[in-house]
Parts: sequence; structure tokens; C-alpha cells
Amino acid sequence: MTWRFLPERVISRSFQAAGAAVLVLAAHAAAAQDRRVVTEPGLPAMVCATLAPTGPDDQTGSDDQTGTIQRAIDRCRAGQAVRLVAGPGGGRFLSGPLRLKPGVILWIDSGVVLAATTDPRAYDRGNGLCGTIDARGAGCQPFVTIEGGRGGGIVGDGTIDGQGGAPMAGRDESWWQLARRAQREGGKQNAPRLIVVQQARDVAFYRTLFRNAPNFHILLDGVSGATLWGIRIDTPADARNTDGIDPSASQDVTIAHSFVRTGDDNIAIKAGHGATRHVSILDDHFYWGHGLSIGSETIAGVSDILVRGVTLDGTLSGLRIKSDASRGGLVEAVRYEDVCLRGNRRPIDFDTRYDAGAGGMAIPVYRGIALSHVTGAGGALVVGGHDAGHLLEVMLDDVRFDPDAVWQTAYAQFTAGPGGVTPPPPGLSASAVPATGDRCAGRWASFPDQHP
Repeated sequence: MTWRFLPERVISRSFQAAGAAVLVLAAHAAAAQDRRVVTEPGLPAMVCATLAPTGPDDQTGSDDQTGTIQRAIDRCRAGQAVRLVAGPGGGRFLSGPLRLKPGVILWIDSGVVLAATTDPRAYDRGNGLCGTIDARGAGCQPFVTIEGGRGGGIVGDGTIDGQGGAPMAGRDESWWQLARRAQREGGKQNAPRLIVVQQARDVAFYRTLFRNAPNFHILLDGVSGATLWGIRIDTPADARNTDGIDPSASQDVTIAHSFVRTGDDNIAIKAGHGATRHVSILDDHFYWGHGLSIGSETIAGVSDILVRGVTLDGTLSGLRIKSDASRGGLVEAVRYEDVCLRGNRRPIDFDTRYDAGAGGMAIPVYRGIALSHVTGAGGALVVGGHDAGHLLEVMLDDVRFDPDAVWQTAYAQFTAGPGGVTPPPPGLSASAVPATGDRCAGRWASFPDQHP
């Protein structure tokens, strides 16, 4: 994407001179998080069925275990778990789409791989579109659907593998190759998402590895209360449209102590058909991918977001908010604290013209955005409001980037905290307290091949 600059307008004021603004920011900081009391989930106490791979399914005669797993799920009561374990022949289950009953937990044991079938017919919604390209890209159902009810989720030290890079059954093209072809041809690929949670409450994802999704990995849609703790998401950097975690029209979400590398947004907080608010992103590590993002759909509003204690190591963008006049809305009360960035092309990327050619009246407005104790290297520091009537408001306190980092600003209103910012954006003077040592030393972590 090429940034198209508007005539620059930068308004700045000192933190000390804006007492009222300090009070407002403090109030936003207190609200900007998951409102629940969130603790580390545990493994289930009650198991209704324990399954090991046993060869061909007893009803279908196939190695596909969809029927066996789904029947076990259907017999469970809320609060119980179906546990997949390794057997004498190994720990690999092959399955088509599964639906978790409300409140039921899927427990994937260490050494177990639940692999998604590569057959597009298994995911098709009835129109023969899955595995093809069209104008909508909505022809496939997800691999795992969690819908309605309270509780439930996916836990355990095993793996869910979407097999996005494997050839589709009967084809010489993978799901990811289909996505690239759709990009070239100007259409949308019909490929299944890995996990979709809809209209559910208090779901949990704990310690599981999710890899190689054909499309998005985990989508939370209309969810109230979700905890994702200690999970890993791992997909190649060139796998198109493989977002890591996408909270959409959801509230009270915590993503903590997790590791994400993927081919699109590491996280994308969306608000296309409902507001998303009260999200905590805590002590996570992000690697290749497009960044920790809000947008691009923000039309219903995004607010009360807390990002604290994260590292972004090699993401294309770092802290990112993206939208445009075709799908924009109000993004406010977003607080980034104690963040370390390196190897990013755009460590800060707050963009109200994500699609420079987009038209419409849904103007993006970003306000109450605060960065505190943020450390990065070089790259472009992009802060662009939409126009003079829609300034982008950012408070910077103890924000430090390398001297060769370059600000690219338009219609931005900056406020400096007592820790200042280096290098300063246009209109602000350098006032940061001199750095003492590398405060990100010891914070970086390699992506764990095994559960950390």
C-alpha cells in the first residue's frame, strides 16, 4: 500500500499543560480492558468420552474420523470434554467439519494432531462453491464451529492442523494457492476458516497449537467473554488471508501469553456489524504477519482496548489501526503499554485511508489513542487522520524509536507525556528522559516448537 499524503496539519500540546486531558486519558486507561476477572484456564475435570485413532470409522469405512468425533460431542453434556488421545498407531485424527455443542470442550492431548480434511466437498454449504473463486468467498463452512451457549472451547497441548498448504482432494492446487489465484484474478477464494465462534459466552482456548489454516485461524463473532491463553498459531508468512485471531462484534476478550506468526494480521479487531470493546492483549509474542491490528472494518465502533507487555518481532506493521471511508467508524480508548518492536517496516501504522481509492461517508475517527513505554527500532511511523475535521488524536509518553525512524503524519493531533518521544513528530520537541540500557533485553522470545 502506498501512503497518499494529505496537506499536513499537526497540532501538539504538552502533557503538563493539559490537565483535563490527563484525567480523560486516565479514565480511558481504567476502562480499556476486559471487564472480567481473568485467570489462567485449566484442563477439564469431567470427560464424557476418550477417543484414540483406531483405523477406519466403523460406519463409513474411511480413515476419516468425523462421525466418531461428532457422535462423542453430541453425547456430551455442557461442562464435559471429549478427549482425543494417542493410541498404539499414533495420534493423528483426520476429520471433516465439526460442531461443538454449547458448553462442550474439545481436549486435544499432547502428541495428537486433529487434521482437517482437504476435500472441499466436506465444507461446501450446498452450492458447490467451496474450493472455487467467486465474488463473495462465502461458500465454505468452518472446520470447527462453536455456536451459542456458555462455556466450552478447545484445550490441551495437541494440534489442530488446517492443512492449508496441502493439495485439495482431487486437485493439484492447495487452499493457499487458490487464495493467491483469487488475488491475481480479482475474485475471492472459497476456503474454510479453521475455528469460528458465534454468539457464545465465556469460551476458552488453552495451550493448543493451531496451524496451517486455509483461511482465518480463530474468528470470534458476537462473542461475550473469551479467554485465549498460552495458545500458538503458526502458518507461513506467504499464506494469504490467514489471520491469527479476529475478535469481531465481541466484548470482554483476553488474549494472553500466546505466540502468533501467520500470513496476514496476527490479530485483527473488527467491528463490521457490531461494536467490539473491552479487549485485553497481554504478554503475547508476535512474529511474521501484518501486525497487531484494529480494522479494517470499524463502522460499528471499536473501544476500550488494552495492549500490554507484548513484543512484535518482524511483523510488517507493528501497532496498526486501519480503515477508510467505505467502512470506517469511531476507534477510541486504545492504550498500548510496555511494548517492544523490532524489524517492522511500519512500527506504528495508524491509517484512515487504508484503501486510498475507497469512497463513502463512513469516515474513520481515531481518538484517545495512547502509547506509553513503547520501544522500537527504525521504520516509518505513520499517523494519518482523514481530514481537518477528523484529526487523529494520539498521546505519546516515553516512546522511543531509533534516530532513523521517520514520522509520516497528516491531520494528527499529538500530546506529549512527561517521558516524551524520540524522535519527535512534527510539532513536538524532543523531551524524553534519556534511555538507560535496553529495556527490551530479555523480552524477546523464539517461537516455541513445543509448548512453553
